Amino acid sequence: MRSGLVVGVMTMLSRVMGLVRDVVVATLFGAGNGADAFFVAFKIPNFMRRLFAEGAFNQAFVPVLSEYATRGSKREVRELLDAVAGSLTAVLALITALAMLAAPWLVWVFAPGFGRDPAKLALTADMLRLTFPYLLLVSLTAFAGSVLNTWNRFAVPAFTPVLLNLSLIGAAVLLTPLMSEPAMALAWGVLIAGFAQLAFQVPFLARLGLMPRPWPNFAHSGVKRILILMAPALFGVSVSQINLLLDTVLASLLTPGSVSWLYYSDRLVELPLGVFGIAIGTVILPALSKRHAEQSGEHFAAMLDWAVRAVLLLGLPAALALAILAEPLLISLFHYGAMTEHDIVMAAMSLRAYAFGLVAFMLIKVLAPGFFARQNTKTPVKVGIIAMVANMVFNLILIWPLAHAGLALATALSAFLNAGLLGWLLHKQGVLVFQPGWGRYAVQLVGGCVVMSVGLAWLAPEWQQWLEWGVSARVQWLALLVVVGAAIYFAWLGALGVRPRHFRMRG
Repeated sequence: MRSGLVVGVMTMLSRVMGLVRDVVVATLFGAGNGADAFFVAFKIPNFMRRLFAEGAFNQAFVPVLSEYATRGSKREVRELLDAVAGSLTAVLALITALAMLAAPWLVWVFAPGFGRDPAKLALTADMLRLTFPYLLLVSLTAFAGSVLNTWNRFAVPAFTPVLLNLSLIGAAVLLTPLMSEPAMALAWGVLIAGFAQLAFQVPFLARLGLMPRPWPNFAHSGVKRILILMAPALFGVSVSQINLLLDTVLASLLTPGSVSWLYYSDRLVELPLGVFGIAIGTVILPALSKRHAEQSGEHFAAMLDWAVRAVLLLGLPAALALAILAEPLLISLFHYGAMTEHDIVMAAMSLRAYAFGLVAFMLIKVLAPGFFARQNTKTPVKVGIIAMVANMVFNLILIWPLAHAGLALATALSAFLNAGLLGWLLHKQGVLVFQPGWGRYAVQLVGGCVVMSVGLAWLAPEWQQWLEWGVSARVQWLALLVVVGAAIYFAWLGALGVRPRHFRMRG
C-alpha cells in the first residue's frame, strides 16, 4: 500500500501536469487540423511505447528479472541487464529508422481519413519523423524504470513522465512563435522529452550499481525467455491501447475534430486510470513475481484480491464523478482560446462513454499481472484477441448512431469483456481467491457511490453557467465539488466501518 501511494502521488503529479499540458494545447491549437495532426503523430509512437515498453516488454522482463534477482548472483543479473539493454536498443533503433522512412504510409494506415487532405497528411508525416524516435528513448527509459521498480525504487520511474509534460508545455509556449507551422513545436517537445526522461533515470541506476553496458545478445537464456513471453504479451496487456488506436483510425473518417474530441476525453479518464489502476498494477507485478518465485500461492491470491478491492474503492466514484461533471470538467480545463462550446459538447459525449468503462480499464491493469507474474502470457493473448474482435463489432454497430461517442462506448464495452474473462479465468485457476467480506464491502461501496452522486448532481450548477464564468470561478467551483464529493463518499464509508487498516497488504 505504501508503494502504491508513492506511485499514485507521483502519477497524480504527472497527470496534473498532463492536464496543464492539454490546457495549453487546447488553448493554442483547439481541435483544428494542427491539433489533429499532432495527436496522430504522437499517438503512433505513444501507442507502440505502451505496447512494447510498458506493455509486452515490461510484463515479460520484470518476472524474469525478479527470478534472477531472487535466485541468481549479482554477476548473472548484470549479464542479463547488459544483454537485454543491448538487444532492446538494436531492435528499436531499426524499427525507428524504418518508421521515419515510411512516415507517410504509417500515417495513412493509422489515420486513413487524412488521405483526403494532402496537406494534413504531409504535416502529420513531418511530425511523425520527429516524434517516432521517442519510442526508442522512452523504451530505454521503461527498461531502467523496470529495474528500479524491481529493486523497490518506485518514485523515480513514476515521476519521470512529468518531464514529458514539462517539455511539451515549454515547447508549446516557447517554440510555437518560431515555427512556420505552429503545431510542429509540439513534435519537437516530444523528442526533447525522450532525451530528458532517459537522462533523468541513469544516475539512479548507477547508484544501485546496475548501470548496464548494452551489448546485443539474443542467445542469452534470459533474453530468449523474455522474447518468448513478449510475443503473446504484445496483445494481452495492451488490448485497450489497440482499441483506442482503432478509435483514432475510425474517428479520422468522421467529422473534423473527432480525433481531438476523443483525445481530450481520453485524457481525463487517464487521470484516475493512471493514479489508481496503473499505480496499483505497477507495484503488484514485482511483488507477485516475487511470491511466485517463492511459491507462496496463498499470499499471491490474497494480493490479487487486495488489488481488486483497492481499484473498486477509487475507480467507481471516479467514473461516476467524470460522468456527472463531464461538461464542467472540460470547460474548466479546455474552454479557452480556440476550444469552442461545440467542442465541449462533443468531447463530453465521449467522456461519459469512456467513464463507463473506467473500472474495467483499471481491472485489466491489476488482473493481467496475475498471469504475467506467473510467466503466463498466452492466456491474456487469447482474451485480448476476443476483446479486440468484440471492439470492432461494437465499433461498427455504434459508430453510425453515436459517431465518435460510439467508438468510445465500444472501447468501454470491450474492456468489460476483457476484464471479465481475465477475472473468471484467474478465479477458475484458483489464483484469484475472493477473501471474506465481499458482500458487505459491495454494499458499502454502492451506498457511498449513490450518496456521492446525489450530492454532486444537487450541488453542481448547470453546465451552461460554467461557460459564463472566468477561470477563478471555474476553479473554485470545481475544487468545491471535488472536496465535497470525496468528503461525502469517504464519510459514508467511514460510517459503515471501512478503515485504512483494511487495505494494508505486506508485499
